[in-house]
Amino acid sequence: MLAEAGGRPVAVVTGVSSGIGEAVARRLLDDGWAVTGISRRRPAFESAHLTWLQADLLDPAAVDAVAARAPDPDAVVHAAGVLRSAPLGSLDPDALATMWRLHVDVPSRLVDALAGRLADGGRVVLIGSRTSVGTAGKSQYAATKAAQEALSRSWAIELAPRQVTVNVVAPGPTRTAMLDDPGRSGTPPQVPSLGRFVEPSEVAALVAFLLGPDGRSITGQRLVVCGGASL
Repeated sequence: MLAEAGGRPVAVVTGVSSGIGEAVARRLLDDGWAVTGISRRRPAFESAHLTWLQADLLDPAAVDAVAARAPDPDAVVHAAGVLRSAPLGSLDPDALATMWRLHVDVPSRLVDALAGRLADGGRVVLIGSRTSVGTAGKSQYAATKAAQEALSRSWAIELAPRQVTVNVVAPGPTRTAMLDDPGRSGTPPQVPSLGRFVEPSEVAALVAFLLGPDGRSITGQRLVVCGGASL
């Protein structure tokens, strides 16, 4: 990889103030990366190799502005997300618009802006969801996560000549604040078959693998880490 900060490869990571985004940022820092983290709130952790850029990603202008400020990256990880659930008959178009903006429009804008500056041999990972194949009560959320997979596979084809890989990591129910989000009260989380929720660090480990040297031949894929929830 070519772009470096102080001898470290550079990863741009969204949603670093909590949940999976925070776990990804921490793991990459431990693995020797420099991380440019993007979130509304300041992360609860600090590192000499973490640069925080504040942005409300639901504001398209803020996404464009933060992309312009970000350094030339070796990797882009879009982990910011939100879950709103409701059954047919109670669907909220505003909830769909919010999820579409955060799960589809934001990575589209961010990766589009950074693609030309992404190092040859670089990596892109979108944090999707196991539910992208369809889940009762989560149709709008599932649709936006399924769209990420279409983006990822299309970009993987386009960027393959530059040896850039693009993948989706699709977690099942993960032990983050999203489990208790009132916006998903109609679909309470179910403990997966293995008897526990997925840990954010486990999702981060898979992301780190994809960004590392052993992940260089994996592209255009959806990798599920769900504790058996999909069984």
